[in-house]
Amino acid sequence: MSQPIKIKNALISVYYKDGLEPLVKFLAANGVQLFSTGGTEQFIRDLQLPVTAVEDLTGYPSILGGRVKTLHPKVFGGILNRRALNQDQEQISQYEIPEIDLVIVDLYPFEETVSAGGTPEEIIEKIDIGGISLIRAAAKNFNDVVIIASKDDYAGLLEQLEAQNGATTLSQRKAYAKKAFHVSSHYDTAIFNYFNTEEPLPVFKQSVKQAKTLRYGENPHQQGIFYGDLDSMFTKLNGKELSYNNLVDVDAAVSLIDEFDAPTFAILKHTNACGIASRDSVLQAWTDALACDPVSAFGGVLITNREVDLATAEEINKLFFEVLIAPSYQQEAIDLFSTKKNRVILKRNNVELSTKQFKTLLNGVIEQDKDLIIEGPDQMTTVTEKAPTASELEDLHFANKIVKHTKSNTIVLVKDGVLVSSGVGQTSRVDALRQAIEKAASFNFSVQGAVMASDAFFPFPDCVEIAAGAGITAVLQPGGSIKDADSVAKANEKGIAMVTTGIRHFKH
Repeated sequence: MSQPIKIKNALISVYYKDGLEPLVKFLAANGVQLFSTGGTEQFIRDLQLPVTAVEDLTGYPSILGGRVKTLHPKVFGGILNRRALNQDQEQISQYEIPEIDLVIVDLYPFEETVSAGGTPEEIIEKIDIGGISLIRAAAKNFNDVVIIASKDDYAGLLEQLEAQNGATTLSQRKAYAKKAFHVSSHYDTAIFNYFNTEEPLPVFKQSVKQAKTLRYGENPHQQGIFYGDLDSMFTKLNGKELSYNNLVDVDAAVSLIDEFDAPTFAILKHTNACGIASRDSVLQAWTDALACDPVSAFGGVLITNREVDLATAEEINKLFFEVLIAPSYQQEAIDLFSTKKNRVILKRNNVELSTKQFKTLLNGVIEQDKDLIIEGPDQMTTVTEKAPTASELEDLHFANKIVKHTKSNTIVLVKDGVLVSSGVGQTSRVDALRQAIEKAASFNFSVQGAVMASDAFFPFPDCVEIAAGAGITAVLQPGGSIKDADSVAKANEKGIAMVTTGIRHFKH
């Protein structure tokens, strides 16, 4: 039946009543019979509008503490009957079932209760049974029935009904059905994932309500969409919308900065740190981070774990950058950055991040735990005759944090709490080391006395020999090669210290 259908009877039972009043008043004013339950019924009565309790329709009271109210043939028969099918019409006439043309139902706040730390009993009681059944039934019968499963659609439906003399079109009903099935599938996914924590089934289920269409993807010819709630993660204080590549870099920046407790500034390009320093003040951390590679810093993503004051902002303002992230800003710093409208200034909010990662791969999805391990001095085993000094151990820890967040194969050189240089994304570890040494030299940085960290073991002693020749004094690697002894022997021969951690940090 494709022609508009005028609403005669409506079932309304909602948890959230925000914005419901204008719609209910319109329905009542246009002669629609209203059926309702519990708090929604009382809400309608308080508006001085006529309403029929579902209990009066079914002849049964709400039972089991409210667990069973609407699960009855007189309700579901009214929703599911097909107007064009004579057999259905004969049966609803026989059993005195009213045709329900509009269902307005939302669901108990299951996710909100879980997020708020509800008890197991409270969470279980927020698993909606009647509501989810009403939504699915009305959406299934969209040919004849309108389903509104979210308060976000109250105003839109009211506008349509006002313009169409209280009727809806098939295309409108089908659109609402699509939204309703989105609501129900998201709800069921949240419930499944809540249960699927202990001895989890090997099943991949994710559902994200929020979506933001990006200007494009990695390149202008690719479409891009971000699924998630960016507004909870960041407060944007200035600038244009984040791009696909911005978001990838921002994700890498957040993961990196969370490794550090001291005042730290990091500069990233293409997800890799091109500058990072920990210092006593955020200004000095910025100054030393920028000095690591001022060329690559141009157009980068900047992040710090401290408030950005005006003095630091004035120095940062001298550089062209894409995005700056900090936990807070002095107002004068915001005013300064706002003089250039396209620069994105983000205040990071306190949001718990997932411990899982996933991405599409071939004809499926690959998922893993995030790499949440970082080995400090206590987890470093000295394997050479010479042990690292206390300051070298601190620098090795610092370098290890950077290695963990740098594309493999990678070598990171650090001295005095500053990234000196790194070799990134190379096909051999020797190439990564040579790149790091040459890059340091190009900026007139001496690697004499620097430490070196590698994301994986050395298959041959060549990297140790090259490092020693450049003046590097201590080396960190996970170990595990069948030729570890060769690398240790070379370190002993060259008089440098080496520690192993037992943990590899590949990043592909």
